[in-house]
Amino acid sequence: MPPLPPLLGVRRAATHPSDDTRDDSGAFATAPEDDSGAFDAALDDAELRTARAAPPQGRRQAARSLLVHTGDDWDRRGHRLTVLAQAPRAAAWANDWLAAEPGSADAATLLALALVRRALRGEERPGRAHAACEAAAALAPADPTPWLGLLLLARAFGPTSELLGTFAELRRRHPEHHHAHHLLMAGLAEHAGGGRAEEHEVYDAAEAAAANAPADSPLAVLPVVAYAERYRVLAAAGLAPADPAASRHWSGPRARRLLRASFDWWLEWEHDEHPRRLIDLNHLAFALSCAGRPAEAAALFQRIGDHATAAPWAYAHRDPRAAFRTARARALGR
Repeated sequence: MPPLPPLLGVRRAATHPSDDTRDDSGAFATAPEDDSGAFDAALDDAELRTARAAPPQGRRQAARSLLVHTGDDWDRRGHRLTVLAQAPRAAAWANDWLAAEPGSADAATLLALALVRRALRGEERPGRAHAACEAAAALAPADPTPWLGLLLLARAFGPTSELLGTFAELRRRHPEHHHAHHLLMAGLAEHAGGGRAEEHEVYDAAEAAAANAPADSPLAVLPVVAYAERYRVLAAAGLAPADPAASRHWSGPRARRLLRASFDWWLEWEHDEHPRRLIDLNHLAFALSCAGRPAEAAALFQRIGDHATAAPWAYAHRDPRAAFRTARARALGR
């Protein structure tokens, strides 16, 4: 991806706390809906759910086995560690694991992400979480996952320069890191805009990343994510209707072109094995629904099934379950 445009000193637009799409770990609050109506950050990763559900005395062994099996599949490793870090008392049992195995990069990274989660909830000093991420990065210099923790902290607490610098370090380790690119889009979308409606740095950055990624990369859907994040900011500021379908946010020529390109990419290159693919599918279904393209949205809803995700359906203070179900029913003609 070419260098991002100079953004230092640009101020972020104010957003309402309920429009912040990070969950307790700082990751996007995206997860399948279970029978209770809750959202599970594990998405459809059955192995992850099994490891997370291990009894307290067995969690260390279950997590160790899971992460060994994950290897250097960096997107999957980041996804699994951020979800494990949300478990009750994750910081405590990760700390015990690290005490038993001081050189374990897995234990150190899990502890770091658990502390990041606590910091984002206001239950831990950000400085302590930052130091834990740096310690984990020192144990595994090639691993982008500790840098994902640092990026989550920069997204929440840091200036633009820290967000961009941390993203650059993470991207140097894994140029196509899915979660990192989503976090960057969320941050860039909050910068003040100017000029025409379809002129904003977040769109430029997303298009550059998609254009320079390999043909089969899920980053092809990133421009659609950028549009959703910008809508979140505009709606929170009262500059766009609370009903995204009434906003005409996806009706401009640039939005229509990007939607078509992203949908065509999905038809040709969809990756059933990518750990965060449901996040992309929900963003694409959301955009197609808002753009008044129910036939294409219907194909996405069929593939999504019951795996609704909170973002972007929750944007503009909406109930994500109700918004998803309404859009799905409309697209499927129910």
